[in-house]
Amino acid sequence: MEKTIQILILIHASFGGIALISGLISLIAKKGKSIHKKSGLTFFYSMISCGVSAMIIALLPNHESPFLFAVGIFSLYFVITGNRALTFKNKNSNLRIDKIISIVMIITGILMIFLPVYISNSINIVLLVFAVIGIIFSIRDLILYSKPKHLKKVWLKLHLGKMIGGYISAATAFVVVNEFFPSFYGWFIPSLIGSFVIAYWIKKLNKKHTH
Repeated sequence: MEKTIQILILIHASFGGIALISGLISLIAKKGKSIHKKSGLTFFYSMISCGVSAMIIALLPNHESPFLFAVGIFSLYFVITGNRALTFKNKNSNLRIDKIISIVMIITGILMIFLPVYISNSINIVLLVFAVIGIIFSIRDLILYSKPKHLKKVWLKLHLGKMIGGYISAATAFVVVNEFFPSFYGWFIPSLIGSFVIAYWIKKLNKKHTH
């Protein structure tokens, strides 16, 4: 059983590496071009594989980790909703699945906050921060889903913001596993850098729309 788990961990790490490389190419490449789309799809499927494998590993004997399971859901939320945002440019996009995804993330976020308190009578700061981010984004999503006309206008911002959010998750996992920074700083430094990258692209899009 342990050998199977080690193979799963290797698969998980491999997909994580592919996600890091393809995500960076997609981020740098000119948006809308073939290389952006192909590397973006590679990133998407790599992150899905990475997130699902993380959740499976977190449920296996001697590797049980509610923490890893929750972070897996958090990563999947960003890449799935980021990819789904591409459909919002259509007039009659069905938002039922999107609403369910947001509700699942809100429930997961609440569990990420309160389960550590229930299990160990303490708040897990890292989980708390990720949970709050997930809940805020999900509530914002649900508000947007109630305004289809506005949603159609902001689909590209949502797509870029969420996919970069997914990349931040991959980068964070890489930084933490390899212990590039002391203590828990590795959990937050990629998010801080990623926030500036998201702000840059949103500002660029806003300028484009005003011209």
